Amino acid sequence: MAPRIVVLGRQGAGKGTQCARLVAEFGIVHVSTGDMLRAAVAAGTPLGQQAEAIMKAGGLVSDDIMNGIVAERLAEADVMEQGVLLDGFPRTSGQADALAAILDDQGVELDAAINIDVAIEEVTARMMARGREDDTEEAIAERLSLYEAQTAPLLEWFAGRGKLVVIDGLGEEDEVFARVREALGI
Repeated sequence: MAPRIVVLGRQGAGKGTQCARLVAEFGIVHVSTGDMLRAAVAAGTPLGQQAEAIMKAGGLVSDDIMNGIVAERLAEADVMEQGVLLDGFPRTSGQADALAAILDDQGVELDAAINIDVAIEEVTARMMARGREDDTEEAIAERLSLYEAQTAPLLEWFAGRGKLVVIDGLGEEDEVFARVREALGI
Protein backbone atom coordinates (compact mmCIF):
# COMPACT_ATOMS: atom_id res chain seq x y z
CA MET A 1 0.00 0.00 0.00
CA ALA A 2 1.16 3.53 -0.74
CA PRO A 3 2.50 5.25 2.41
CA ARG A 4 0.92 8.37 3.90
CA ILE A 5 3.46 10.27 6.00
CA VAL A 6 3.33 13.69 7.65
CA VAL A 7 6.64 15.52 8.02
CA LEU A 8 6.76 17.95 10.94
CA GLY A 9 9.41 20.31 12.28
CA ARG A 10 10.11 23.98 12.64
CA GLN A 11 10.57 25.96 9.45
CA GLY A 12 14.18 25.53 8.37
CA ALA A 13 14.54 22.09 10.03
CA GLY A 14 15.27 20.35 6.73
CA LYS A 15 11.85 18.89 6.01
CA GLY A 16 12.02 19.73 2.30
CA THR A 17 15.50 18.24 1.97
CA GLN A 18 14.51 14.97 3.62
CA CYS A 19 11.29 14.78 1.62
CA ALA A 20 13.27 15.19 -1.60
CA ARG A 21 15.50 12.29 -0.55
CA LEU A 22 12.47 10.08 0.17
CA VAL A 23 10.89 11.02 -3.17
CA ALA A 24 14.08 10.22 -5.08
CA GLU A 25 14.56 6.87 -3.38
CA PHE A 26 10.98 5.61 -3.05
CA GLY A 27 8.85 7.58 -5.54
CA ILE A 28 6.48 8.92 -2.88
CA VAL A 29 4.71 12.17 -3.90
CA HIS A 30 5.92 15.21 -1.94
CA VAL A 31 3.13 17.67 -1.20
CA SER A 32 4.59 20.87 0.25
CA THR A 33 1.94 23.38 1.18
CA GLY A 34 4.62 26.09 1.25
CA ASP A 35 5.53 25.38 -2.39
CA MET A 36 1.84 25.24 -3.35
CA LEU A 37 1.22 28.62 -1.70
CA ARG A 38 4.32 30.24 -3.24
CA ALA A 39 3.17 29.00 -6.67
CA ALA A 40 -0.27 30.54 -6.09
CA VAL A 41 1.37 33.83 -5.06
CA ALA A 42 3.58 33.82 -8.18
CA ALA A 43 0.55 33.10 -10.39
CA GLY A 44 -1.41 35.94 -8.78
CA THR A 45 -4.47 33.79 -8.10
CA PRO A 46 -7.08 35.03 -5.62
CA LEU A 47 -5.79 32.47 -3.09
CA GLY A 48 -2.25 33.55 -3.87
CA GLN A 49 -3.09 37.19 -3.23
CA GLN A 50 -4.68 36.33 0.13
CA ALA A 51 -1.78 34.06 1.06
CA GLU A 52 0.85 36.62 0.05
CA ALA A 53 -0.37 39.23 2.52
CA ILE A 54 -0.54 36.67 5.32
CA MET A 55 2.91 35.17 4.57
CA LYS A 56 4.63 38.57 4.29
CA ALA A 57 3.36 39.34 7.78
CA GLY A 58 4.79 36.01 8.98
CA GLY A 59 1.35 34.47 9.50
CA LEU A 60 -0.11 31.12 8.58
CA VAL A 61 -2.89 30.65 6.01
CA SER A 62 -6.31 29.69 7.44
CA ASP A 63 -7.36 26.10 8.04
CA ASP A 64 -10.27 26.36 5.62
CA ILE A 65 -8.04 27.37 2.72
CA MET A 66 -5.38 24.77 3.50
CA ASN A 67 -7.84 21.91 4.14
CA GLY A 68 -9.43 22.50 0.75
CA ILE A 69 -6.12 22.63 -1.09
CA VAL A 70 -4.89 19.44 0.59
CA ALA A 71 -8.14 17.49 0.13
CA GLU A 72 -8.07 18.16 -3.61
CA ARG A 73 -4.39 17.20 -3.88
CA LEU A 74 -4.71 13.96 -1.90
CA ALA A 75 -7.51 12.79 -4.21
CA GLU A 76 -5.26 12.98 -7.30
CA ALA A 77 -4.15 9.73 -8.95
CA ASP A 78 -0.40 10.06 -8.29
CA VAL A 79 -0.94 10.37 -4.54
CA MET A 80 -3.46 7.53 -4.49
CA GLU A 81 -0.99 5.24 -6.31
CA GLN A 82 2.39 6.29 -4.89
CA GLY A 83 1.58 7.66 -1.44
CA VAL A 84 2.31 11.08 -0.01
CA LEU A 85 4.74 13.02 2.14
CA LEU A 86 2.81 15.94 3.61
CA ASP A 87 5.23 18.78 4.34
CA GLY A 88 3.72 21.80 6.09
CA PHE A 89 0.32 20.22 6.73
CA PRO A 90 -1.25 19.77 9.17
CA ARG A 91 -0.14 22.76 11.24
CA THR A 92 -2.99 22.71 13.77
CA SER A 93 -5.07 20.10 15.57
CA GLY A 94 -8.05 21.22 13.46
CA GLN A 95 -6.07 20.50 10.29
CA ALA A 96 -5.01 17.12 11.75
CA ASP A 97 -8.66 16.26 12.37
CA ALA A 98 -9.43 17.30 8.78
CA LEU A 99 -6.57 15.15 7.46
CA ALA A 100 -7.83 12.14 9.43
CA ALA A 101 -11.30 12.68 7.90
CA ILE A 102 -9.87 13.06 4.37
CA LEU A 103 -7.88 9.84 4.69
CA ASP A 104 -10.81 8.01 6.29
CA ASP A 105 -13.00 9.03 3.33
CA GLN A 106 -10.35 7.46 1.07
CA GLY A 107 -10.31 4.25 3.14
CA VAL A 108 -6.69 4.70 4.22
CA GLU A 109 -4.91 5.93 7.32
CA LEU A 110 -1.77 7.81 8.19
CA ASP A 111 1.32 5.60 8.48
CA ALA A 112 3.51 7.98 10.50
CA ALA A 113 4.18 11.57 11.49
CA ILE A 114 7.91 12.26 11.67
CA ASN A 115 9.12 15.31 13.54
CA ILE A 116 12.54 16.56 12.43
CA ASP A 117 13.72 18.21 15.63
CA VAL A 118 16.11 21.18 15.31
CA ALA A 119 16.61 23.96 17.89
CA ILE A 120 15.13 27.44 17.29
CA GLU A 121 18.57 29.10 17.09
CA GLU A 122 19.71 26.69 14.38
CA VAL A 123 16.57 26.98 12.22
CA THR A 124 16.68 30.77 12.48
CA ALA A 125 20.28 30.79 11.20
CA ARG A 126 19.35 28.39 8.38
CA MET A 127 16.40 30.54 7.24
CA MET A 128 18.40 33.77 7.32
CA ALA A 129 21.08 32.10 5.19
CA ARG A 130 18.66 30.97 2.44
CA GLY A 131 17.73 34.58 1.64
CA ARG A 132 14.06 34.34 0.63
CA GLU A 133 12.20 37.64 0.41
CA ASP A 134 9.77 36.59 3.17
CA ASP A 135 12.61 35.49 5.48
CA THR A 136 13.16 38.70 7.43
CA GLU A 137 14.21 38.37 11.07
CA GLU A 138 10.81 39.65 12.18
CA ALA A 139 8.85 37.29 9.91
CA ILE A 140 11.00 34.32 10.97
CA ALA A 141 10.50 35.10 14.66
CA GLU A 142 6.74 35.44 14.11
CA ARG A 143 6.50 32.13 12.19
CA LEU A 144 8.49 30.28 14.84
CA SER A 145 6.36 31.79 17.60
CA LEU A 146 3.20 30.71 15.77
CA TYR A 147 4.71 27.26 15.24
CA GLU A 148 5.36 26.83 18.95
CA ALA A 149 1.87 28.07 19.89
CA GLN A 150 -0.20 26.37 17.18
CA THR A 151 1.73 23.51 15.65
CA ALA A 152 3.75 22.02 18.50
CA PRO A 153 0.52 20.62 20.08
CA LEU A 154 0.33 18.35 17.01
CA LEU A 155 3.14 16.33 18.51
CA GLU A 156 0.74 15.34 21.29
CA TRP A 157 -2.07 14.73 18.77
CA PHE A 158 0.06 12.30 16.75
CA ALA A 159 1.70 10.74 19.83
CA GLY A 160 -1.73 10.04 21.29
CA ARG A 161 -2.55 8.04 18.16
CA GLY A 162 0.74 6.14 18.16
CA LYS A 163 1.92 7.81 14.92
CA LEU A 164 4.69 10.17 16.12
CA VAL A 165 8.37 9.48 15.42
CA VAL A 166 10.96 12.10 16.52
CA ILE A 167 14.11 12.43 14.37
CA ASP A 168 17.23 14.35 15.45
CA GLY A 169 17.61 16.89 12.62
CA LEU A 170 21.17 17.99 13.40
CA GLY A 171 24.04 16.67 11.36
CA GLU A 172 24.81 16.02 7.72
CA GLU A 173 21.91 15.36 5.32
CA ASP A 174 22.97 11.71 4.93
CA GLU A 175 22.99 11.18 8.70
CA VAL A 176 19.52 12.66 9.11
CA PHE A 177 18.24 10.65 6.13
CA ALA A 178 19.56 7.43 7.67
CA ARG A 179 17.63 8.27 10.87
CA VAL A 180 14.46 8.94 8.84
CA ARG A 181 14.75 5.64 6.94
CA GLU A 182 15.39 3.71 10.15
CA ALA A 183 12.43 5.34 11.90
CA LEU A 184 10.11 4.55 8.96
CA GLY A 185 11.48 1.03 8.61
CA ILE A 186 12.43 1.52 4.94
